[in-house]
Amino acid sequence: MTGRRKPAFGGLVFAVITLSLSGYFTFAAVQGDYGLFRRAEIEVEADRLTAELDGINAEVAHMENVTQRLSDDYLDLDLLDQQARDVLGMIRSDEIVVR
Repeated sequence: MTGRRKPAFGGLVFAVITLSLSGYFTFAAVQGDYGLFRRAEIEVEADRLTAELDGINAEVAHMENVTQRLSDDYLDLDLLDQQARDVLGMIRSDEIVVR
């Protein structure tokens, strides 16, 4: 008897399984539905939507201002004149049209 043993096959299987699971979880952490790339996409989309919301809020504020200025309680005659001329397509006699 020489005392030689065969290498353990179980250790090799354990190493392969461990490396496979490590690779899978690393891939999932980077590429998965909740991974780093998806998080970056969500942050970019959130920034874009925030900018769009700011633009819409500014437009709403402008429309509220114009609506208030044309209301019965407060009537801005200059704005009313401008709106009427825009709708009717007319100009005043003292205006010059530049094209």
